[in-house]
Amino acid sequence: MKQTFSVIVLTCYLALQVTAFPHLEKNMLQDLIKREAGPQGCPFARDAAQQKKKRQLGFDPVAQHVSTTGEHAFAAPNLAAGDKRGPCPGLNALANHGYLPHNGIAPATTIVQAVTEVYGMAIDLAAFLAQYGTAFDGDAVSLTPGYSIGGPSALGGILGGTGILRTPSGLTGSHNNYEADTSSTRGDLYLTGNNDLLQMVQFQQYYDALLDDTPAPEQYSALFRFRQGRFNDSIENNPYFFFPQFAGVLVAPAGYAFPPAMMSNKSAQYPQGYLDKETFKSFFAVSGEPGSFTYQPGYERIPDNFYKRAVGDEYSIPDYLADILQFARQDPRLLSIGGNTGNPNTFTGISLTDFTYGVYNSATLAQGNNLQCFTFQLIQAEAPGLLTGVYEDVTQALGDLFKQIDGALEGLGCPQLEAVDTSFYGQYPGYGRAGGV
Repeated sequence: MKQTFSVIVLTCYLALQVTAFPHLEKNMLQDLIKREAGPQGCPFARDAAQQKKKRQLGFDPVAQHVSTTGEHAFAAPNLAAGDKRGPCPGLNALANHGYLPHNGIAPATTIVQAVTEVYGMAIDLAAFLAQYGTAFDGDAVSLTPGYSIGGPSALGGILGGTGILRTPSGLTGSHNNYEADTSSTRGDLYLTGNNDLLQMVQFQQYYDALLDDTPAPEQYSALFRFRQGRFNDSIENNPYFFFPQFAGVLVAPAGYAFPPAMMSNKSAQYPQGYLDKETFKSFFAVSGEPGSFTYQPGYERIPDNFYKRAVGDEYSIPDYLADILQFARQDPRLLSIGGNTGNPNTFTGISLTDFTYGVYNSATLAQGNNLQCFTFQLIQAEAPGLLTGVYEDVTQALGDLFKQIDGALEGLGCPQLEAVDTSFYGQYPGYGRAGGV
């Protein structure tokens, strides 16, 4: 199935990174180019034969080993002193092991390098998410653009640009523009009062849904009922539930797809990974046994003897879109923009045809390149308005992100989306509280 998405890869993406991330180390770029290059040396332009080869790479214990000793030994955060930890357990663990700055405030380039080095995330997905988070929740106009993986901070250098008009929110303050309702282990913001702390009931549900002694792709498939149940929970209990296109449709599934894909431990027996429950607990700062689990916020850690995805099998945008669509084909609501209209059980979806003035429709969103085309085009359409009042020069702040999106859309044959009818958002109180894209 994933072969069908080879056409939606970010074509020749690394060429754009020289502009979008001028501080990326030359050696890092060269290494990633060697790993990711497809035909004619164009990164990510993999055909079906390459995808098949990608899945047959096997296990290399030297190349895939992730250090948790020396400079990467676990060091607990000092939250009282201002260290930032937030809703993403994977980023929290990277800060606790020195792959990101220990204070949790990181340049976008460092985030890209850390997630590729530790988890085997492909640079297309890593760089896009880092640049998006920087523009919306960090500081895209500082000398070293980046963001806080937790709450607000105005740290000079990374978050001290002269063209930003307010303190960057960090990921904890990113509700509906990056973080969204229906999270796997975090509560809906307007139900629990926070969106960064693990909810033990949800963790237990995830824990119970993980199949033992099963390859990671099959573990992910088995999470569908849990994913669907969390969506239903938000509909049934959260009057402010809102599910936007980017934060909801595209990012919320990461809480279900990323752990099996990138937190599972790879081995000769399980070259595609197996997420055993001890590893799962370690990455989510949980100890103890079912029924008596203990959660220690901010203490996420990479387990010893951890092995990332194989070199050449990095988790890319096509891989992630395929995982999203695997669940959406079983429940099409997972691709719908919508939410509750002020009371529980009032979920109302937006007609995609009306919203896009006929350019897209719900029946074909899961076909071909349409999901990527629509999501990226929607960011282009809505971001300038959402970031007005955040930056003095919104065009400058969005420059790098939009260059990446333009590169991502080039050659895909996307229909031309000129504008969307945002008046539909007015029926959702959850949008009114936080906006969203």
